[in-house]
Amino acid sequence: MEKDKTEKADKTDKKDHILDVAEKVFAELGYDGASTRLISGEANVNMAMLNYYFGSKEGVFMAIFERRISSFQSILLSIGNDDSINAWEKLDRYIESYVDRVVNNNCFHVMLHREISKSKKTELTDQIAGIMMKNVSVFQAIIDTGIKSGEFKKDTDSQLLVATIFGTKNYLVNTPHISSLIIGYDVMDKENQDKKLKPRLKTYLKSLLKAYLVNENDNNK
Repeated sequence: MEKDKTEKADKTDKKDHILDVAEKVFAELGYDGASTRLISGEANVNMAMLNYYFGSKEGVFMAIFERRISSFQSILLSIGNDDSINAWEKLDRYIESYVDRVVNNNCFHVMLHREISKSKKTELTDQIAGIMMKNVSVFQAIIDTGIKSGEFKKDTDSQLLVATIFGTKNYLVNTPHISSLIIGYDVMDKENQDKKLKPRLKTYLKSLLKAYLVNENDNNK
């Protein structure tokens, strides 16, 4: 029994190691520029092991994506499904979790942006979009709940609101040279992100949402 646990842990460690290396390779070279041979070489494992765990280059890519995104989706879903709080409180928590998780300069976000910013639509981009839309759907569901309950204005454009919230983050993180000049400090510096950018972005997005969404006659938000 103990041997089985050890073997399972070793297998998980090896898979995580391969995915850590692959994430860096994809971030640097993009999906098209990377290869399983290069990834296996950088990870110091043989091709047979990589293929056994992931099957293909696409399998490696999607395993990275699912590893990074699954826990985050669970957090967002738990917020959206919490009936003990109102729609505004859900949005508040959503913004807190969203900004904490996505404002960073790790290889995953570089890798992700490289693929979803391509103009050509592929099966891979469709898979990525499908997974990411789960996060968007939680946000939209919270907005819709608030509109139905009367907390939020009936003429709210939830689709453009999604574009505004997610687009603001994308601009700050994915065009760092310009956004750093606009914001006034290096937005890719980890200390700046944690101490300055994240608190500032949370405050801004919540103020923006409140001004746009909350009915003027509701003083409890």
